[in-house]
Amino acid sequence: MGKYFYITTPIYYPSGKPHMGHAYSSIIADIFARFKRLEGFNVLFLTGTDEHGLKIQREAEKNKKKPKIFCDDLSKNFRDLTKILNLSNDDFIRTTESRHYKSVNEIWKRLIDSGDIYLDKYKGWYSVSDEAYYDEDEIESSNGKKYSKTSGSQVDWVEEESYFFKLSAWTKKLLKFYEENQDFILPKSRKNEVINFVKKGLTDLSVSRTSFTWGIPVPNNSKHVIYVWLDALTNYLSAINFPNTKDLKYKNFWPADVHIIGKDILRFHAIYWPAFLLAAKLPVPKRVFGHGWILSDDKKMSKSLGNILDPIEIIKSYGVDQLRYYLIKEVSLGNDGTISMENLKNCINNDLANNYGNLCQRVFSFIKKNCSNKIPKSTLMSDEDSELINKLKDNVPNLITLINNQNLNDFIKEIISYSFDANKYFNDSEPWSVKKKDPKRMENILFTVCEQIKNISILLHPIIPISTKKVLNSMNIKTEKISIEQINKLDCFDHDSELKNFEILFNKVENDN
Repeated sequence: MGKYFYITTPIYYPSGKPHMGHAYSSIIADIFARFKRLEGFNVLFLTGTDEHGLKIQREAEKNKKKPKIFCDDLSKNFRDLTKILNLSNDDFIRTTESRHYKSVNEIWKRLIDSGDIYLDKYKGWYSVSDEAYYDEDEIESSNGKKYSKTSGSQVDWVEEESYFFKLSAWTKKLLKFYEENQDFILPKSRKNEVINFVKKGLTDLSVSRTSFTWGIPVPNNSKHVIYVWLDALTNYLSAINFPNTKDLKYKNFWPADVHIIGKDILRFHAIYWPAFLLAAKLPVPKRVFGHGWILSDDKKMSKSLGNILDPIEIIKSYGVDQLRYYLIKEVSLGNDGTISMENLKNCINNDLANNYGNLCQRVFSFIKKNCSNKIPKSTLMSDEDSELINKLKDNVPNLITLINNQNLNDFIKEIISYSFDANKYFNDSEPWSVKKKDPKRMENILFTVCEQIKNISILLHPIIPISTKKVLNSMNIKTEKISIEQINKLDCFDHDSELKNFEILFNKVENDN
């Protein structure tokens, strides 16, 4: 039996340009996907676009385009973003695909068969922008209009015939599910929010609309379209060939291991989604991780505020690895984080250029000048040499646990501390001083520090894959074959081959005065 791991981003609502929030969710998921591949897992990493709903229909009409053609253009922006962010996603799902229609129709059929859907009339507050319904206590008034307290989006009173999902019947069952699956919602602060919300009692959920047509028609009643969230959430099943539950893709990858989402869509994933699945008699994902918002000027990014940060522009100026590293190092996963250009520059200079990049540059330059550009073999490692390497090697199980608990911040702090240690070791060992009187000692020093560079690069590879590939390729190690196991293998170098040409990894960024 192979090891399988299924991770997803939210599928993005493509009504505007991709922004930093989209990039953040995608980068986080990509890092976990890449790390699990290093562990030897068969990974399925899914992202995509959610293309139905009134908001899309109205935007298409404004642009005088048919909704599908309008979505084709918008979805391409998000597909292009996967390349710009250097994501390793295995699939890109669109809710306008036929495979998705099949999955949604099957889910609807199962919910009808289970008696969890009924026809009635909906009255309540609805946000077109959020494609979400809100209770009275979740809205506030300003200048004669009503707004969602959480998102700030305008809400309008809606009355129409609608199919409903019996969410109220699932209150106790969901609380029991949370109790039995303590790690289903992370971080714990998010779990507490969800449990407190459910304990107040759930109301039945409208799952169809008649006021617009851009969506998947309700089977046997085409004047209704299926509510965009029941439609959208099913994408996680569409990508694994559901409803064919005998398909190997479904059997190997469902239930999903983790849905990476922003905290603003936690309710849909942690309440609605498990209720839909349990009602449809399907397994529930193992975990929903709700990260915080990337803030601009301490405010959530939105088109109305005009404070959207464009990840593509930042990448053009500083580089994709630099942005990936900064977002993971400086934003506490699970909490909100404010982007600062000054902090980004300092992070590039201190962690990447002065630390990891400088270590590789100095060591490889020294080997080129003093060892015929070949990594020397080790003959007799000192206690100090072994201590440097073993400190990292012995901590690998803990590093894996950090990743499995989505504790990226502690993970990256540990790895970068090893880089500082390796720099200090190289300085203190002074291979330039011992090369004449004890050349064997010089060779052992260089072997040891190369071993550590290799191990650090493997662990950093999920975060800064372009840069670490340059380092490992320079050492004649193919990144296509690297694994966590290689950290435990002492000396996997080709000592007969010269180091490949190595250029400066990270250029220092000049701070504006």
